[in-house]
Amino acid sequence: MENKLTDISYIQSLCARNGFELSKNFGQNFIINAGICPKIVYEAEVDEQYGVIEIGPGIGVLTRELAKYAKKVVAIEIDERLPALLAETLEGYDNVKIIMGDVLKLDLAQIIKDEFEGMPVMVCANLPYYITSPIVMKLLEDRLPIESITVMVQKEAAERICAKPATRAAGAISLAVSYYSDPKILFTVSPGSFFPAPKVTSAVIKLDIHKDSPVKPNNPKRMFTVIRAAFSQRRKTAVNGISAGAGVSKENIKIALESLELSPMVRPEQMTLQDFANLSDII
Repeated sequence: MENKLTDISYIQSLCARNGFELSKNFGQNFIINAGICPKIVYEAEVDEQYGVIEIGPGIGVLTRELAKYAKKVVAIEIDERLPALLAETLEGYDNVKIIMGDVLKLDLAQIIKDEFEGMPVMVCANLPYYITSPIVMKLLEDRLPIESITVMVQKEAAERICAKPATRAAGAISLAVSYYSDPKILFTVSPGSFFPAPKVTSAVIKLDIHKDSPVKPNNPKRMFTVIRAAFSQRRKTAVNGISAGAGVSKENIKIALESLELSPMVRPEQMTLQDFANLSDII
């Protein structure tokens, strides 16, 4: 079955038998490169002690690979048409459970409590690209009891998510991800590894969740308000963006920046996470 699941003719036959057509709304692109899923599972460091949450199992090619090594896999799927296909492709794997629903609306903390008692938990998935950032941020902001997140996303999104603060590529999501985790890009995946082939290159990233955040703002929510405001006008100075988006006078922001030995002309991509934490505490 492993080889079949990455064979285009089998995928087409499977879909035809079940009256299934790929949905652009759900961003469905199935992996047909047989080497990709084993590599994802290896890099995620899945073993028999782990419970794994998968988001968007598709026809189950990554799900099967996860199930070979994990103690239990819970796959969350929004497309009501897919359980019939998964029943066929996951036959024989009794350590897999499919939960139907929108991952952005489900109570993941309760799912982990109900399904993974006594197990360390990780997330491993080929994410729907059209909602990558909201899913990643939900997984982080919900402060779930998980050790890591290993996901495949668009290469452009991977570079944005994993960009180091105070670098040109950094954005609001880069700083948020760095607050919650240690992110890294593991490897890239060509469009030809999927059916149908997307127009973009993909990348697999891993976020190792921090036990303790690297900075300690007095009010994390306020810090993220300042970060979002700063990057909302990233071509302008941090002063202009924060003033417009966070409702703080430019003069007060300038005074705060100077007290931190930062230039009033500093741009948001030049600031570290600690800079933002300190600034938010002052203003």
